[in-house]
Amino acid sequence: MSAGAVVTTGLIERVASLEASVRRVIRGKPEAVRLAVACLLARGHLLIEDVPGVGKTTLAHTLARSLDSQFQRIQFTSDMLPADVVGVTVYNNTRQDFEFKPGPIFTNFLLADEINRTTPKTQSALLEAMNERQVTIEGNSYPLPDPFMVIATQNPSEYHGTYPLPESQLDRFLLRIEMGYPDAASEREILRSQRQGSMDSIELTPVADGDDVLEMQRQVDDVRVDERVVDYLMEIVEKTRAHEQLALGVSPRGSMALFRGAQALALTEGLTYTTPDHVKRLVKPVFAHRLVPDVRLGPGSRPAGQCSQILEEILRSVPVPI
Repeated sequence: MSAGAVVTTGLIERVASLEASVRRVIRGKPEAVRLAVACLLARGHLLIEDVPGVGKTTLAHTLARSLDSQFQRIQFTSDMLPADVVGVTVYNNTRQDFEFKPGPIFTNFLLADEINRTTPKTQSALLEAMNERQVTIEGNSYPLPDPFMVIATQNPSEYHGTYPLPESQLDRFLLRIEMGYPDAASEREILRSQRQGSMDSIELTPVADGDDVLEMQRQVDDVRVDERVVDYLMEIVEKTRAHEQLALGVSPRGSMALFRGAQALALTEGLTYTTPDHVKRLVKPVFAHRLVPDVRLGPGSRPAGQCSQILEEILRSVPVPI
């Protein structure tokens, strides 16, 4: 089936409207906004890792406000329990029966703020939800709303009192991105906007609803991926598995994430086909948090930065198909 015959102009316009809505608030970070929208379209979850005050929480909140959907925020702390996330079963005296009280995870967009500040036991409460789109409590499974997306944040420079996310948890995030500081012109705009109130006070009219998002996600499947692009993707994957500085290369889940992410990124750019550039731009956001450096070769920099350097080396060594 021809992708161009399926992906309509109207759908591409709705995707562009969603991105433009988020960019009204998130100034000077077009790539971060585009990757966040692409992650949503790819049915993925997003990990934003950066220092405080650069807009991690604002990006998550603005994406939810741009859609007619439910939004919940959890501020993770060391004393939080799994029941605080997924919910709890309580006894109802009126009905004389046990009743399930849903937790904040039952939403369309869940902001897991400072996810690495809670214990591994509480972190693991998100695993089933992120992978299966459901929560199981006392033998009963409860489906989550659709669409469902977790946007988690963490501070990479302050590790006191934190619990690093295990590989199994990191693997559930389709993308890991950094916000970075805005350029001078964009920060000047931010300062001027503060005269009239907070950036969060900017009135946003939802540009789409949950059904629109589901349709966008379905259309991602119809974005064409040429076999030469697949070969390029697979060669990068194989080099991560054979690299001498990596103890753990990219898993099949990671290669599938890059494949679907490239399709979604193409759709955000109004294209019905992927290019090698879509794959190349996503290699570090999709793969860096999934790789494990070989500790026998020395600690080096922090793992994410070390893996990014290795991926840059791999990208330089793999010829780009024309």
